[in-house]
Amino acid sequence: MKANDILEAVQAGESADWEFKSAKGGFPANVWETYSAMANTDGGTIVLGISEALEGFLVEGLKNPAQMLKTCWDTVNNRGRVNVNVLVERSVRLTGIGDKQVLVIQVPRASRRQRPVYTGQNPIGGTYRRNYEGDYKCQPDEVGRMLADQSPEAADSQILANFTLADLDAETIRQYRNRFSARHPNHVWLNEDTEGFLQKLGGWSKNRASGDQGLTVAGLLMFGNEDALTDASSGLKYHVDYRERPTNSIADRWTDRVTLDGTWIPNLFQFFQKVYPKLTANLKLPFGYLLNSSELFSDPVRSGQSPVHEAIQEALVNALIHADYRGMGGVVIELFLDRIELSNPGTLLVSVEQLRQGAISECRNPSLQRMFQMIGAGDKAGSGIDKIRRGWESQQWRSPAIRETTQPDRVKFVLPMVSLMPPASEIRLRQLFGLDFDLLTPIEVQTLVMADLEGGVTNARLQLLRSEHPVEISRMLQGLAARGFLEQLGQKRGCLYKLPAWATALAPGATALAPGATALAPEEDERLREIAKPARDKKKLIPSLTQQIIRQLCDGRYLTAEQIGSLMDRGKEKLQKNFLAEMVQNEELELLFPDQPTHPDQAYRTKAD
Repeated sequence: MKANDILEAVQAGESADWEFKSAKGGFPANVWETYSAMANTDGGTIVLGISEALEGFLVEGLKNPAQMLKTCWDTVNNRGRVNVNVLVERSVRLTGIGDKQVLVIQVPRASRRQRPVYTGQNPIGGTYRRNYEGDYKCQPDEVGRMLADQSPEAADSQILANFTLADLDAETIRQYRNRFSARHPNHVWLNEDTEGFLQKLGGWSKNRASGDQGLTVAGLLMFGNEDALTDASSGLKYHVDYRERPTNSIADRWTDRVTLDGTWIPNLFQFFQKVYPKLTANLKLPFGYLLNSSELFSDPVRSGQSPVHEAIQEALVNALIHADYRGMGGVVIELFLDRIELSNPGTLLVSVEQLRQGAISECRNPSLQRMFQMIGAGDKAGSGIDKIRRGWESQQWRSPAIRETTQPDRVKFVLPMVSLMPPASEIRLRQLFGLDFDLLTPIEVQTLVMADLEGGVTNARLQLLRSEHPVEISRMLQGLAARGFLEQLGQKRGCLYKLPAWATALAPGATALAPGATALAPEEDERLREIAKPARDKKKLIPSLTQQIIRQLCDGRYLTAEQIGSLMDRGKEKLQKNFLAEMVQNEELELLFPDQPTHPDQAYRTKAD
């Protein structure tokens, strides 16, 4: 940890990744609450010797650095104070900032076997996590879920008392066996009866120690009938829900829905069979993205698939096999016009960084994972994040985003079906910021596009897309805010950067403007309306004066014909026919899309001399 990194973090303020604490009175006792919170969430860095002042943070340094270092190690290894030490030697070190020293503690995300990390001797009351406000004490049910994930027994391998083969849907098992047979026509498991076949898959189990045998959680989830799936005695809170929405707003009512309504057998196999075709039915992909013919005929589940089809299948299976079916809210899949959102109860069993690297595979329900793999659905290598990313990159769509939330614990995977640089977004940003937009770096442009399309951008979101260090990203975001391109909302975890309030006059996805609106800063809008005032005051002007007003309006910025017409109180069709086309031909104006003169989002800028 370099001093410059710490100084950058100090300037940025506290966030999910950083916590600064004064140590004037000795080693702060509440350090261990933050240690617990970071370890149970996504890790972070604690710095002792920096205090919060009225304006920003003050580097005070430590009076006795060596003693602070010793106290840290003594305490983290004291099982009466902290239940587990997740630190290694390089995690804790003294760092000089000028002539002062601070203690830096880099807390990693604890593994599923280590959580919950808690203070004292009782996890109930001593377990913390981090959210947008900072550290908070976990409720007993949150601690219980962490303890359940810690168990060496997989969540879906538990034998369900008093559940039998009669609780399964025979038609579902028949359909599954047919798919299994098509993929593995000579597989020895096909010779087994229903109980033996399920046992091979992990849907039926025998406990050698106790002699108990019976249906497992995985067997019920994959093949169960509705009565059994919703029977509270199973301990599950089973719910699956697919919603198709006609617009990009979650407030609008769905037009198609698949949920537990008594009209179908709502187990996971049937849900997968119903939902996957709906998610892929209207994909508009360029010709040539299909897999080769040998892959198609050897694997009927993948027949006709493109890399995007594979990515969607992988994402859907991931949501089903990683869900905590004892958690709140169930599995929810939503299809919007411009994205797919897949949400499931539970937490990530590895960090977001480990997911990105694909180095570690952890599955909450490995038997379910095997069941899907045996019919060609799901990546045997683990999370399949790489496959999803490659599918999205094949279309040059914006990168998928992973979001983990607490209270209740949920993981959401968002698959945007939007170009990395949509022309409409570029037009809006150029209209908003004029010539200043052309001076931005590529990462700054990408940041503004994300803020425009997603309603805001965070450091964590950019880390999924960029290779820059988080501190560099923080510096870039703050620079955009300082120059007026973004507004910063909040200081701590989840600090969000949005386009300035005045910029929201043109909403994402819109190309038309309300009467009189130009989607410019208020002072710029007022200035342009003053330039166009002679045209609004007089319906007929001599052509040369009309052209002069157009040149002044478009000087240093792109404006659409509709915007120019709004400012001048003129119809855009007449402007285009009588003035704009001729001014382009005479090289007085230049087009935003010079190779596509009739582009629906065409805009005009005065050509520099």
